[in-house]
Amino acid sequence: MKAVLDFCLIFLTLQTPGVLSLSTHVAIIYPQDPVLLMGSNLTASCWVHPDLGVHASSLFWTLNGQQLPTSLYRVLSPTNLSVTLAGLNASRQTSGDNLVCHNHKGHILAGSCLYVGMPPEKPVNLTCWSRNTKDLTCSWAPGGRGETNISTQYTLKYKLRWYGKEKECEDYTHTQPYSCSITRDLHLFTPYEIWVEASNQLGRATSDVITLDILDVVTTDPPSGVTVSRVGQLEDQLSVRWEAPPALKDFLFQAKYQIRYRLEDSQDWKVMDDVGNQTSCRLAGLRPGTVYFVQVRCNPVGIYGSRKAGIWSEWSHPTAASTPHSERLMSGSCDSKSSGDSNSTLRRELKQFFGWVRKHAYGCSSMSMKLYDQWRVLMQKSHKARNQVLQGDKS
Repeated sequence: MKAVLDFCLIFLTLQTPGVLSLSTHVAIIYPQDPVLLMGSNLTASCWVHPDLGVHASSLFWTLNGQQLPTSLYRVLSPTNLSVTLAGLNASRQTSGDNLVCHNHKGHILAGSCLYVGMPPEKPVNLTCWSRNTKDLTCSWAPGGRGETNISTQYTLKYKLRWYGKEKECEDYTHTQPYSCSITRDLHLFTPYEIWVEASNQLGRATSDVITLDILDVVTTDPPSGVTVSRVGQLEDQLSVRWEAPPALKDFLFQAKYQIRYRLEDSQDWKVMDDVGNQTSCRLAGLRPGTVYFVQVRCNPVGIYGSRKAGIWSEWSHPTAASTPHSERLMSGSCDSKSSGDSNSTLRRELKQFFGWVRKHAYGCSSMSMKLYDQWRVLMQKSHKARNQVLQGDKS
């Protein structure tokens, strides 16, 4: 990312009109706008024009608006006052620190910007991805502590591995900091060499060079058309369906999908990794009468025979649906003993089959889910029959 150079501007004004014309320098600070290594020392001098009629001993200095102690001053001549700053701290902002010379009334005579910082360290964590093979975006992190405290420019450079000229990335408008997108003249089936150069007025550094083929780093848009619906009256299941990313419909690849879901009042997502390449899935073992949020993402694996794992897309927008309410929760009974016996029997039956379900029916296996559906319908019918018998005994 090309850092924008900030300018430290100090407007010099003569507060006593008529002494000198506005085009005449009333005072000068030397050195002007120095770039200094953090921890270094600086001696600056404020030279006042003799026609101003001001003695150097009446002047004073400020740094970022704070007056500096006179113990740091030295009168070098009737028109020259110096100040010595030891062990300079890093600049508060990349636009520099304001060192200003004032007359005895506090009026500004001259100013200088101090740029105090560090040379850049080698950029790290350089990674790249291609959205639907239409571009190549790379991001990185500054090396070391990251902050140089002065304006630092980062340039992404690249070239084809076996031929071609070195080029610079031009599109630094990506929303992610320290990133750049290459949008023109992309070559498939040809490796690229890519690196980042960091530079400022105190030094420069270069990242490690990475080599990649665009087909190995393809990502895509999130799956579209995500729908979540109930599975009949099965109280602990939801059906999820989606469409494959349309941007890759003409490419030879096999997609992988992941699903994640969470309760409405929770921020903890549960991820299903074994969805495979199908575009539908059944979520089981859910809470009855509960709202769930569901998201899907895609990994385009093996585009044109690439052997790399691919890069996951962003998650789709959350889609919400609720499971049916449990009949066991909605139907009440005042006979605590009968209700307890019924629940105890149901729990035993649930325990017997859930052991098998958890082992074999997790995920999106259509065969195991059909068996699971049959068992759930059978149990619900059995529970209804029990309720009818219990209500008949009471009457």
